[in-house]
Amino acid sequence: MGMVTTNTVRETVDYIYRNESRRVLATLIRLLGDFELAEEALHDAFIAAVEQWQDEGVPQNPRAWLVSTGRFKAIDKIRRRAHFDKSLNDLADQLDDAIEDPEVQDLEDDRLRLIFTCCHPALPPDAQVALTLREVCGLTTEEIAHAFLTGASTLAQRIVRAKTKIRDAGIPYQVPSREELPGRLDTVLQVIYLVFNEGYSASSGATLTRNDLSSEAIRLGRLLLELLPEPELQGLLALMLLTESRRAARTSTDGELILLEDQDRSLWDREQIAEGLALVRQALASRDFGPYTLQAAIAAVHAEAVDFEKTDWAQITGLYNVLMQAAPTPLVELNRAVAVAMRDGPEAGLRLVDAILDRGDLKTYHLAYAARADLCRRLGKNDEARAAYRHALELTLQGPERRFIERRLAGLKNM
Repeated sequence: MGMVTTNTVRETVDYIYRNESRRVLATLIRLLGDFELAEEALHDAFIAAVEQWQDEGVPQNPRAWLVSTGRFKAIDKIRRRAHFDKSLNDLADQLDDAIEDPEVQDLEDDRLRLIFTCCHPALPPDAQVALTLREVCGLTTEEIAHAFLTGASTLAQRIVRAKTKIRDAGIPYQVPSREELPGRLDTVLQVIYLVFNEGYSASSGATLTRNDLSSEAIRLGRLLLELLPEPELQGLLALMLLTESRRAARTSTDGELILLEDQDRSLWDREQIAEGLALVRQALASRDFGPYTLQAAIAAVHAEAVDFEKTDWAQITGLYNVLMQAAPTPLVELNRAVAVAMRDGPEAGLRLVDAILDRGDLKTYHLAYAARADLCRRLGKNDEARAAYRHALELTLQGPERRFIERRLAGLKNM
């Protein structure tokens, strides 16, 4: 390890933080047994890296160095606090003596352990998802609030209460036994899918996607499928792969949004499509599947269409009808309305979208108003289209989506 400049060290540390900090945090939580202590240790370890790597060089295994440094700094901090609270000495000794358990190599993915801790049934379901997105994936409360269609302050309180519950209830940091896994899986699937969605269509910022998050969700999906080969997990992985296959076609070279109907399908990833189609067929053949498999089946119909005009909207609408019985949510209803519009015409779709909005559902969801605007535009109702696009624009935090809506508005001004 040789001398490096301050700027180079900072760039290296920033890169490692972006790519490794959640792994380091997950391992520190396992070693220290406490969220807050682990988060402090993570912060201290990265500060130490900036200070020490300039003189000592970047270690061969930066993640291991950060884990070891964070752990020792946490123990030092506890020993200093022990001057005021003698009971902390025992905790420091216990942490100092802790060694890795060689018997858990087959499940040795700390983020997987962390997900199951965050998704423990003692926590409310909404807190399970919020805490996992925050701690495992490092999303901000604002990003999570967007995924939940709720306020950031509400999410922050939810996360604090969940951490307190984990500490006070002594919730273990471990993957459940194989007997417990099936009952614990539903929330974990929801978490992984929300992580994927945040990566595939970022809730805010200058870029449309965050590839690191969607790749992480797919990786976690594969890990879980190895651990528990359930049909609905096959369906979720298929859904993510089929959706991810379109990533390269979703934006122009300058980062602008391209709708499904205008995408160059030669850019779709055929390997991901082939893998996704095989998985969704296996899941459907089991006859023991749920909403994720049905969504994957819808994505499969899109993937198999050679172009937008050849899309089988009747089949997609039929699948949405089944999905509405399995998971009757406003978002599913909105997507079904768009499919009906493609099958039966924009007037039929607009009636369904208006019914959703009239109930007050999705009133903070920009894509609901964007869908209404597009249907009005297709019907020649330009004043209503402009009003809906403006409403969508007010709710949109994502750069390329804002510019797309602005272009739609500009086009309507000329009509």
